[in-house]
Amino acid sequence: MRTWRPRPPRSVWGWSCLALFLIGVGLVLLGMCVTSSPSPSPPGPGSSASAPSSPGPAAAPMGRSEPVRLAIPSLGVSAPVVPLGLEADGTVEVPPIERDAPAGWYDGSPTPGEAGSSVILGHSTVGQFGKGVLFAAGRLEPGARVDVTRADGSTAEFTVREVREYAKADFPADKVYQGSGAPELRLVTCGGPRDADHGYRDNIVVYTVLTGHRATR
Repeated sequence: MRTWRPRPPRSVWGWSCLALFLIGVGLVLLGMCVTSSPSPSPPGPGSSASAPSSPGPAAAPMGRSEPVRLAIPSLGVSAPVVPLGLEADGTVEVPPIERDAPAGWYDGSPTPGEAGSSVILGHSTVGQFGKGVLFAAGRLEPGARVDVTRADGSTAEFTVREVREYAKADFPADKVYQGSGAPELRLVTCGGPRDADHGYRDNIVVYTVLTGHRATR
């Protein structure tokens, strides 16, 4: 398998904490997050949050429509979503490095609500701007709701099944990207301990399944 090395601009290395992706045979998540100024440490999943649960049967898949907004009511999160493509070196683009940075949907994955595993990434911390949109993702518990508003005016309603924290070297790309084939959403951010040279050492992944949808306009 060809191994790609991420080469983000120096400014991104300085301010961003977001998982970066490698493209080889399939998708492999490397995840490098570096902060150059003091930032709070994101909470990891507790024992209850990391235990799988059964949120009920998945709803029928929805048609294709790109996401425009992410809401996590239990965390007070409501943020715009922007599409993320691939850089020339095969890594996924990152959301803007700015105050109130949006979440980013990897446009190589299904749109939220379609069959398959949709992937939304978010900063955990954003350097001088402090907490990112998914700072508290590790606190989510099974049964929590995640809503994604889509460009067609519908809202896909997801229910958290489990929250896991992985060392970057052990990231389970197949599990995250392939899933079961049901309409699912993965939220990915950084977590775990942090050091000055390599940033956060882990990734937090929130596994959710589509359990309903509604019209929002």
